[in-house]
Amino acid sequence: MNFCSECGDRVELRVPDGDSFPRHVCTRCGKVHYINPLIVVGCVPEADGKILLCRRAIEPRYGYWTIPAGFMENGETMAEGAARETMEEAMARVEVSDLFAVVDVIHARQVHMMFRARLLGGFGAGAESLEVRLFEPDEIPWGDIAFQSVRFALEKYLEDRAAGVERLHTVTIDRTRPA
Repeated sequence: MNFCSECGDRVELRVPDGDSFPRHVCTRCGKVHYINPLIVVGCVPEADGKILLCRRAIEPRYGYWTIPAGFMENGETMAEGAARETMEEAMARVEVSDLFAVVDVIHARQVHMMFRARLLGGFGAGAESLEVRLFEPDEIPWGDIAFQSVRFALEKYLEDRAAGVERLHTVTIDRTRPA
């Protein structure tokens, strides 16, 4: 960030009074510009024991498989966002149930929130998908999963389903720090 969205003057990176993190602060009007993590919402749609996955038609990770997910919009709940993303990417209606995975993706400044969901009908490839398919658990293309957060969500979803439990799972992914 170089310029203030309030007055257009230059900003400088510094720790404002009463804060503990460097922020972009306007040199003229003093507005503090916060850049905080973005929320990504998605779901694992299931129908007849099969999982719905989308093959990405956009970067990053063009051609790789993912669950329907994307950035949450203002004015919607997390569950509404997960359902909207499923409609946009897989042209599918879902009944979203409980939150089961939270992934802190520190290097990307994101928090991924994944829900269980039931597929309510047909599906097709939306504008951001090359193709959309239902997979039996043993058919999931694990080597071609787009993101670590999606792999984590799918693994935990299937573990819970096999064990007959519904738990909340959390993990932190940060490629900027050593494992």
